Amino acid sequence: MATALALRSLYRARPSLRCLPVEFSWAPRRGHRLSPADDELYQRTHISLLQREGFQTMYIDSYNSRGFMINGNRVLGPCALLPHSLLQWNVGSHQDITEESFSLFWMLEPRIEIVVVGTGDRTERLQSQVLRAMRQRGIAVEVQDTPNACATFNFLCNEGRVTGAALIPPPGGTSLTSLGQATQ
Repeated sequence: MATALALRSLYRARPSLRCLPVEFSWAPRRGHRLSPADDELYQRTHISLLQREGFQTMYIDSYNSRGFMINGNRVLGPCALLPHSLLQWNVGSHQDITEESFSLFWMLEPRIEIVVVGTGDRTERLQSQVLRAMRQRGIAVEVQDTPNACATFNFLCNEGRVTGAALIPPPGGTSLTSLGQATQ
């Protein structure tokens, strides 16, 4: 007991002894931080990819009266854009659009949520039975002029929506060299 009293009086007499440098081999535990002992409880996560597929969304770079530039590929004439495919579309004008010409959009898996239709330089009405057939199959149809349809398609794809497009090039002098430059 005498030793304890002697050490206590010595500790009070010399303030430099109060803050002894102490090195811990472990970090003090705090509720919101993990200490080295805690991470032993957690195992590393391993992910195995079943299919390596690059995340490439369709993007309309530009358009003119002859066709479209899509992901660096030039397409002449009307085209149909699917989530990971690009096809020539065999229609001449909005009057040629039928249930049969839209059939490729409802045969796909996963289901397309919306089809954006570009009807040239003006927004034109589609046949009511065509719109009704798409609605019955659970696919929304957005009919616009081609410049706005291109921008809408790019926007929906950028959001990650499962989107298709049916585009007819605008006739005459309507053209845009790059949609990316126009949106910036």
